[in-house]
Amino acid sequence: MDAISSAQPIALYYGAGELPKLARYQRVVLQPEFYSAAELAWLNRQGSSPIAYLSLSEDTGPPAPWQRPERNPDWGGAYVWASHPGWVNHVLNQAQSALSKGFQGLFLDTLDIAEVFPEEAPHVLMLVALLREATAPAYLMANRGFTLMPRLVEFVDGHLFESFSVAWTREGRYEAWPPPILEDHARLAQELIQTDLELFALDYADTPALEAFARRRARQFGLHPFVSDKALSRI
Repeated sequence: MDAISSAQPIALYYGAGELPKLARYQRVVLQPEFYSAAELAWLNRQGSSPIAYLSLSEDTGPPAPWQRPERNPDWGGAYVWASHPGWVNHVLNQAQSALSKGFQGLFLDTLDIAEVFPEEAPHVLMLVALLREATAPAYLMANRGFTLMPRLVEFVDGHLFESFSVAWTREGRYEAWPPPILEDHARLAQELIQTDLELFALDYADTPALEAFARRRARQFGLHPFVSDKALSRI
């Protein structure tokens, strides 16, 4: 069995370095500013496809005209007006910069702004469509984004279901979701299986038992699992 065929499907890692460990995975989602073009070239040579993180509706940068006054209570980033021309250009420039550096695709995060600002749904979907047009044939992976379904499926190649089985609670604990949420997530997973997308699950766990539960349940629903800590600092 060669290295590529024995590699695990996916990892998400928001630290730096750890190239030999990353090379064990077919796709690795990384923070683009933490890796040089030479490091990305090395990963590509090993058969590991680096995917660049890209936020579509939250901005952690300095004050800008596209930022809303409201901030994400969990991560602190400013919500944006996704249709603002300055934000659209900012996102497209980030995408092109990452791909030019050696990334093979983009991980589209913060797609769920429509849960907070429903009027943003068509604007975020349009931004995804623009990215598809501007970056083809790069690999696009969506994180959640269920408020954009089913149209979202038209523009991406893969889907990651974050917190599929395990929650990071407000009290700072890792816990399995209660049964009603697990059932709802199972329904969403069954809908995803009907698509042609490559499907993944990301869960957070701090015990072997919870990690085993998350991996087992993801595979049960046809999702390739990856389990880490909330900061994605483990690989």
